[in-house]
Amino acid sequence: MAKARLAGGGAAALVIAAAQQWIPGAGPVASAADCADAEVVFARGTDEPKGIGQVGSAFVDSLRAQAAGMNITTYAVDYDAGKLQLGSGDGAKDAIKHIKTMAASCPDTKIVLGGYSQGANVVNIVVGNPIVGIAWGPALPSSLAENVAAIATFGNVANRSGTKLPSQSAMFTGRAIDLCNPTDPICHAGEGNAWSGHTDGYVPVYTTQAAVFAASTLVAGSSLAVPGFGPPTANGQLPGYDATPPGYGTPAPIYASEPRGSDHLPPGYVPSAPDPSFVSGLP
Repeated sequence: MAKARLAGGGAAALVIAAAQQWIPGAGPVASAADCADAEVVFARGTDEPKGIGQVGSAFVDSLRAQAAGMNITTYAVDYDAGKLQLGSGDGAKDAIKHIKTMAASCPDTKIVLGGYSQGANVVNIVVGNPIVGIAWGPALPSSLAENVAAIATFGNVANRSGTKLPSQSAMFTGRAIDLCNPTDPICHAGEGNAWSGHTDGYVPVYTTQAAVFAASTLVAGSSLAVPGFGPPTANGQLPGYDATPPGYGTPAPIYASEPRGSDHLPPGYVPSAPDPSFVSGLP
């Protein structure tokens, strides 16, 4: 009888243990073994299907190649990336919520925040630089700023809206890069714009450049090195790196305060004439 009671107790313990595997909050949120070295939190562009989008995927692929040896996962910001441009605030809230969750469950995982097109505006809001005149919601709390190792935006409308870019945010000095194809009418005001400069102008040249920049921040303070560049410097930067694939040359990052001109074009690139079908505004 005693053995039967003991056996019954053991079975009950197994049932309780099994239940803890699926009851929310019953067990530990995560262990160090469950956490990635880094996670890319990326907001896709307008009208792209759910996920991280074409630019986000190219950026992540290049980042994994540059930071070989690191386990890098992804999180697709959940928001309505429709043409009416009404989802940026919700996207920022979702990104901030996820970063808070990661900080609590995987505090050592380094976050790389990125966005393309409308997704770049999601990032603007997260860092506290929303489009002038529109109150989208609160920014990422400053207490979580150190969890974000790098930021990269592509085709950011803040370039031509009078809004500060993420790279100009005091919280993320030296950890953000904003890239604008000089033929992209969304971020570049000037001659030579064509809609294809926005839709097709970021892969692979600018996504690779951003990946090398982000990789340099991820490997800072670690024994890892970006392939072909040697170990990072004390501040995690890799001065003089060539951020582009062979044959493309080295395009420079374009910021709101910089002149727009042919000096930012990849070698051999000839800008096309403006697309008459383009309607001014966000994509």
